[in-house]
Amino acid sequence: MNPLLHIDPDDPYPESDGQPMADNTEQYEWIVKIKENLEILFADRPDVFIAGDLLWYPVPDRRETGPIAPDVLVAFGRPKGRRGSYRQWEEGGIAPQVVFEILSPSNSAKEMTDKLAFYDHYGVEEYYLYDPDKNRLEIRIRRRIDDGASRLVSQSHVRGWTSPRLGVRFSVAPATLELFDPSGRPFLTSVELARRADAEQARAVHASARAVQESARAEQEAERARQAEARADRAQARAERLAERLRALGIDPDIGSE
Repeated sequence: MNPLLHIDPDDPYPESDGQPMADNTEQYEWIVKIKENLEILFADRPDVFIAGDLLWYPVPDRRETGPIAPDVLVAFGRPKGRRGSYRQWEEGGIAPQVVFEILSPSNSAKEMTDKLAFYDHYGVEEYYLYDPDKNRLEIRIRRRIDDGASRLVSQSHVRGWTSPRLGVRFSVAPATLELFDPSGRPFLTSVELARRADAEQARAVHASARAVQESARAEQEAERARQAEARADRAQARAERLAERLRALGIDPDIGSE
């Protein structure tokens, strides 16, 4: 039973709607990919909260509206940390500025229209809707309109689009959607991230081993130089001792060297 269909006075803000996070493996992989890469991108920003499939309650009064769980949400100006739900009135009144939705076959047109209306009404600044089956990206950005109000307006040119908030670039390639962080690195799956980490570790190990070898060669060269210097010092000492003996015998050792 969906716990959001009624209001329980003892639990007015359930942390689950009883629905699965994703309807299929592709939708799940996209949710995880976007969420985890954003976590990596903003790892050093303590004021950026990122979550996947987290219920967002915009107002305390459930009679006004129920919650919605964006596939991925990003809230700037909110601290990282565990949450059972995103209760906006407990978050300084800050609505998530960026939301992502990954379309699945079970999503009805009415459901997606209702979600858009919710995001539009409660202040989302950037809304990204991706359909993996059709490889189609829809972008909506909050803009001022003629009456002075702001609305989520469809962005007609999506090729090479860069998110104003995230700095992430979107590229709809022939086969799939590609996302790139501000430094140009592509968003990767968990497996690809693990392989990249392994490759970087292997390169680091190889570089460390090469540095050790070069250090050993340098030490060997230094040791050979020290040995050569010691031999020269011993030869010099022998020559000086011989010269002293010759002088003791009344022979000037410098005469023969002129």
